[in-house]
Amino acid sequence: MNRFKLFFFFFSRTMSLSSVLSADAIDCALKDCQAPDSFNPKKFFQLCGLTKKSPQEVKNVFNILDNDASGFIEEEELKFFLQRFSPGARVLTDKETKGFLSAADDDSDGKIGAEEFQAMVLS
Repeated sequence: MNRFKLFFFFFSRTMSLSSVLSADAIDCALKDCQAPDSFNPKKFFQLCGLTKKSPQEVKNVFNILDNDASGFIEEEELKFFLQRFSPGARVLTDKETKGFLSAADDDSDGKIGAEEFQAMVLS
């Protein structure tokens, strides 16, 4: 891992989602999708307030969600998407994970890049 990527990896890990989104909004979004197969990414982004954030703030959130700092959110990371917002949140079902991936993966490479995530959130 080069120095910049290493710095960025550690910097993004020190940031928390609550530095961008309010705890109340995160809680509201999580409550809305507690039941299995009830997760809708667009609705979740609206409820947690992410759709009202700047493109840079959305990229900051992407970097927090990108657990391995690969520059992509892969299917395995998507399963635990809600847990990045709150450790006690449920895991996404396979159906939700695949639906989320297919809704955001514009280039069909099997992963979500920062631009794809930003486009989905802000569209």
